[in-house]
Amino acid sequence: MAELLAKRLVQSVLILLGVAAITFLLLYALPADPARMIAGRSATAQTVANIRHELGLDRPLLEQFVRYLGNLVQGDLGRSYAQKTEVVTLILARLPATLTLMAAGIAVEVVLGLALGIIAALNRGGAVDRLVMTLAFVGVSAPQFVVALMLLYVFAATLGWFPMSGYGTPVHVVLPALTLGILGAGWYARISRSAMIDVLNQDYIRTARAKGLSRRRVVMRHALPNAILPVVAMIGIDIGQFMGGVVVVEAVFGWPGIGQLAWQAIQQVDIPIIMGVTLTSALAIVAGNLVADLAAPLIDPRIRSH
Repeated sequence: MAELLAKRLVQSVLILLGVAAITFLLLYALPADPARMIAGRSATAQTVANIRHELGLDRPLLEQFVRYLGNLVQGDLGRSYAQKTEVVTLILARLPATLTLMAAGIAVEVVLGLALGIIAALNRGGAVDRLVMTLAFVGVSAPQFVVALMLLYVFAATLGWFPMSGYGTPVHVVLPALTLGILGAGWYARISRSAMIDVLNQDYIRTARAKGLSRRRVVMRHALPNAILPVVAMIGIDIGQFMGGVVVVEAVFGWPGIGQLAWQAIQQVDIPIIMGVTLTSALAIVAGNLVADLAAPLIDPRIRSH
């Protein structure tokens, strides 16, 4: 376990370094000029040049990147061009909202998707299986803003059960979490169905059935722990995606998360914030996959022998 952890940590550092380098190069390859955005359209060339010098944007690109990495090692993500505030402070201020939405969204999609996948696998080839897979396909294909607006219309505008937008109470997170859960549940249903079908055809499942164990016990005690591994891996990926912010969902529901912060930064060409959010997302993906790798042997002891 210690060797696996050390190997994953080294890989994580290399991945984060690569993400930082690629993102940095892409951002500075854009035709948009942050100094011009800050100065305004009516600013003189001298004013723009002064701002560019103040921000260090007139230095060689390699020097800027090395300097950025040096600050990054010290936990400094830079200072927002537009908001004149440390990026770490801005991200930490949005983190509670993002973590709340992430936890709720993942919980909904895992519970809903896993349940539908198991039901479909147990009724393979039947009408229930076809219905579940159709619903999964619709969920995967549906645009986020369409699902969000439909939920808002039905449960907020028409029935009045939930607020239209906002953040701060448990009822505010229900509709955003359902939007993410419905969209993600389709993927989880398809993956868990395939994994469950494969497990149900294994010899030890036939042995358990031959011993007279109930169908419920065979599924929950013997099949599910082995079929859930692909789902655990997907959760690790979703953690990073949600940490990066689900921009459309946050925009529709007025959710003050990291995605909203990133969208504002993109409009203002605020490079430090874009870099900070990107690295936060990459770190979350790496951490999520690391947790999934470490959790796999606990779920399936056979992995420990490999």
